[in-house]
Amino acid sequence: MPLPYLLPATSAFVQRAPRMLIGGDWVEAADGQTMPLHNPATGEVLCLVPRATPDDVDRAVLAARQAFDDSAWTRTRPRERQNLLWKLADLMQRDAELLAQLECLNNGKSAAVAQVMDVQLSIDFLRYMAGWATKIEGSSVDVSLPLMPNDQFHSFIRREAVGVVGAIVAWNFPLLLACWKLGPALATGCTVVLKPADETPLTALKLAELMLEAGYPEGVFNVVTGTGITAGSALTHNPLVDKLTFTGSTAVGKQIGKTAMESMTRVTLELGGKSPTIVMADADLKTAAAGAASAIFFNQGQVCCAGSRLYVQRKYFDNVVADIADIANAMKLGNGLDPSVEMGPLISARQQERVYGYIEKGRESGATIACGGEQFGPGFFVKPTVIVDVDQRHSLVQEEIFGPVLVAIPFDDEADALRMANDSPYGLGASIWSNDLAAVHRMIPQIKSGSVWVNCHSALDPALPFGGYKMSGVGREMGYAAIEHYTELKSVLIKL
Repeated sequence: MPLPYLLPATSAFVQRAPRMLIGGDWVEAADGQTMPLHNPATGEVLCLVPRATPDDVDRAVLAARQAFDDSAWTRTRPRERQNLLWKLADLMQRDAELLAQLECLNNGKSAAVAQVMDVQLSIDFLRYMAGWATKIEGSSVDVSLPLMPNDQFHSFIRREAVGVVGAIVAWNFPLLLACWKLGPALATGCTVVLKPADETPLTALKLAELMLEAGYPEGVFNVVTGTGITAGSALTHNPLVDKLTFTGSTAVGKQIGKTAMESMTRVTLELGGKSPTIVMADADLKTAAAGAASAIFFNQGQVCCAGSRLYVQRKYFDNVVADIADIANAMKLGNGLDPSVEMGPLISARQQERVYGYIEKGRESGATIACGGEQFGPGFFVKPTVIVDVDQRHSLVQEEIFGPVLVAIPFDDEADALRMANDSPYGLGASIWSNDLAAVHRMIPQIKSGSVWVNCHSALDPALPFGGYKMSGVGREMGYAAIEHYTELKSVLIKL
C-alpha cells in the first residue's frame, strides 16, 4: 500500500532552517552547531535542529525570568490565562493532522493513532487545565496566638505561581508530555523553558509557533533543543529556575533530583515503570488477553506504565499466553504514515539494540520465546515478543526494557499474585483483570503503585493524578495535584 503524501505544511516545517525559540526570537545555537534527527521508520536523517549550548540555555532561562518578574504576564488575570490556554488548544485542534505527522516522522509512532490519542489528549488536557486557572484558591484561617491574647488578627493563605519552570520531557510521547508540563505552568502564571528529548523536538518547536500565534508574551515559553548532557544539564543547574519537572528514566531522574536538592529547587519526577498486569481466573480471559496485549504493545512498548509483566492464574496461563501470542503474530509492522500499520519502529538504533539485547539475555538463560524475538530493518523494528519460563528475579522481570517485550509468569493464588506484582523497584501502574469486585477491592490497597486500573490498562484522564511509588518518581502530573506542584503557599498574618 503506498504511503499517503505528507501535508505541505508538514514538509515545509521539516525543511525549515534549524531554529529554536528564546525570548520570542527564533535563533540558532550560539556556536551555530546543529544535530541530526532521524526517521525511525527508515533510519534516514530527517532534518537538523540547533544543538544548544549552556549559554543558549542561560539566555532562555533569563528570558523566562524576565517574563515572570517584569512583564505584563505576571499581571494577567485568571480569565486571561484561561482564554490563552483555550486559544492554544484551538490552534492545536486546527493543526492536529500536522502535529500527528510530525510526531510520526520524528518518533515512529502511527500518525493515525497519534492524531486521535497523543494530539487529542494534549488538547483535552490543556482545556482541562484552562479551567483551573480561574479556580486557584487560598483560604482564611482563625489563629490563636496565645502569647498575644488581647490582639486581633486577620490571617489568610495565598497560592502563588512558583516562578520559572525548567521542563525536560522524554521521547516516547513528546507532545503530550510537553503539554502535561505546560498546562499547569501556564494556568498558574509560571513561565517555562522546555528542553525536549534529544531525539524528538519537532512537535515542541511547532508548539512554540502556536504559542506565539495564540498571543503569549515573549519569554513566557522558550524551547531549547540539544543534548541532555549539555542543554539538559545546564537547565537543571541554572539558579534562576524555581522548579524542575522531568519525565524520563529513573537513572537520569535521580541525578536531576540530587541537583535540585542542592539549591532547593522544587522538583517533580515522573520516571520508569515495570507495571504488572494481573489476570484472575474469573476474568473474561479473551478480553484480558486483548487488554494485556494492548498494555505492552501500544506505542511499541515505549510507555512508562506499559504492562510489561503479566501474571496469570496458573490454570489458564497457557491459554492466555497463546491468545496474546496470536495477537502479536498478527500485528502489522511498518511505517507509521501507513494507517493500516499497528506497530511502528523503536525510537533509535540504540534502543533497538537495547531491547533486542534483553531478548537475547532471555534466550541465554533458558527462557522460552513464545512469539517474536526478532529485529529487522531498514528502520529500528523489533517484533512484538512474549517470553515465558522466566524466574521472577531475572533482569527481564526486574528491569525496564521499554520495548514490545512481555514477560509472562503464572501464579497460584491472590497472595502469590500480589507478592510478585509488588516485587519490583518500580510502582507506576498496575492492572487487575477480574469480575470479582470483592477480590479487586481487597487487592487495590495492597498494590504499591500510583495507578491501578481494573479491566483496562493505561487509561489516563486529565482529572486523575498520574505518578508513581518507589523508583517511579516524586509528585504527580494531571488533576488538581499538578496545580499544587506549580504553586507555592504563602501564609499572611495581619495584626489589626
